[in-house]
Amino acid sequence: MQIKRTDANQKQIMDGLRKYPFISVNTTHTIGKGFPDIVVGYDGKNYMFEIKDGNKTPSQKKLTPDEIIFHRNWNGQVAVVESVDAIIEIIQYNKFQI
Repeated sequence: MQIKRTDANQKQIMDGLRKYPFISVNTTHTIGKGFPDIVVGYDGKNYMFEIKDGNKTPSQKKLTPDEIIFHRNWNGQVAVVESVDAIIEIIQYNKFQI
């Protein structure tokens, strides 16, 4: 069985998201078959994110063949991100949510 690796910034991103009220986050990188690295819950919705390390070269940040297939065939939301800020923007986080 192949060990599923994570990008160097995955823990940092997950820890950063956990500091925001009203956000839940869980790792899903071990599912394999191109499934995104994390799932974020916010405002009654689930968001899937493939994390890439912004410190790597563009060629090192390319999606794997399995990731390409997953993204192409998935009929819901999925995005490639490199930072907490990118996720916060995509989910349209509102710090004043009640």
